[in-house]
Amino acid sequence: MQLRLVSWFFIILNLMEYVGSQHPSRVRRQGRMNPSVSQPCPGGCATCSEYNGCVTCKPRFFFFLERIGIRQTGVCLTSCPSGYYGKRFPEPNACTKCKADCEACFNNNFCTKCKNGFYLHLGKCLENCPEWLEPNNYTMECNDIVHCKTSEWSPWGLCTKKGKTCGFKRGNETRIREVLQLPSTKGSPCPHTSETRKCVVQRKKCQKGEKGRRNREERRKNLKREESKEIRLENRGEESRRQNQEQRENKSKMQMKKRRAQDKQQKLHTITISTVH
Repeated sequence: MQLRLVSWFFIILNLMEYVGSQHPSRVRRQGRMNPSVSQPCPGGCATCSEYNGCVTCKPRFFFFLERIGIRQTGVCLTSCPSGYYGKRFPEPNACTKCKADCEACFNNNFCTKCKNGFYLHLGKCLENCPEWLEPNNYTMECNDIVHCKTSEWSPWGLCTKKGKTCGFKRGNETRIREVLQLPSTKGSPCPHTSETRKCVVQRKKCQKGEKGRRNREERRKNLKREESKEIRLENRGEESRRQNQEQRENKSKMQMKKRRAQDKQQKLHTITISTVH
């Protein structure tokens, strides 16, 4: 219906244009504009008007009213601009405006992108998502609520105590599970991923290999302690040597000052004796 009205509108405009062209002043102006020269229709137009642009389009083109200021001009496009969708048979191909809350749409009943403040859900633009969904403020869509998912518990680990598996009777054993899916905002949070319980084993002595390993570790620790002690002693020795050197230098400086003072006193004494004689 809308396209029929548009077609009638352009027919009336064309009639008015024809009547206006028969006016004497218009004929004189056309004479000055060289009426023998005819301008072809723009690309995609089947029929057109000088003042109204395209009136009908070629097959596979969509008719679109392009607004420039207060003037509307018909153009023929291969695809409709944003905010419009192409409507084909049975009406002539034309660009039809999407709904007011749609920024882009596939047809009149299916939006592909919503305007600001609306969330897309199943081709509809909603102010609020349904209760069983949650809004995604990044994509502006209503998404499913995702709950945390974890794997099954692993088998219980070895019974240990202070990192050892021998030389004790009561210890602890642990099992773990992995997080497979993190939850969304409204989803259920993840549970704990490790469990520890006490365990009892038959007490056994550590084997030689384990003792040897433990002894090697103790020897390494002792070597590190000795090295750190030696470093501290060396640092202390250097500091004491530096302090002794400073003391010797200070002592030599004091002795020089005393010698200079004694020399001055001796000179003064010889001068006074010479003046008396």
